[in-house]
Amino acid sequence: MRVGITGHRGLSTDVEQQVRAMLDEAVHGFNIADLTGVSCIADGPDSWFAQAVLRHGGRLEVVIPATEYRASLPEWHHPVYDQLYGSAVDIHETGMTESTSEAHQAGSEILVGLVDELIAVWDGKPARGYGGTADVVEYAERTGVSVRILWPEGASR
Repeated sequence: MRVGITGHRGLSTDVEQQVRAMLDEAVHGFNIADLTGVSCIADGPDSWFAQAVLRHGGRLEVVIPATEYRASLPEWHHPVYDQLYGSAVDIHETGMTESTSEAHQAGSEILVGLVDELIAVWDGKPARGYGGTADVVEYAERTGVSVRILWPEGASR
């Protein structure tokens, strides 16, 4: 089973704790021997999901939206990014250089094309910019990929 992740970044500490627990529970529900998580390993749900997959014994594949992607992420996240990148059994790239919204959407579309199910840490609201979580969910639904939405009740971002 190949499961991808998309989700909002910059969540509060309280929402982060709830989302981490939800992702851990979701990963625990899969047959771990057959689980491959697919992630762009950005800060937030992308990395939390990847960490949960690895912690439970699953495999990780990484999608890199652009060669400048890592540099566009917060510096404090680089050690986590590097650890997850180094743990990946496969790396997929878009071939794009600049870490733009278009590159992020292209990476997400590659991710969706690789998976049987997409987990979306999504508040149900429209994307704040092109390539946001809502756009990824819409793309997955349009292409027939099953989407499981996780969002803590009453939470906001």
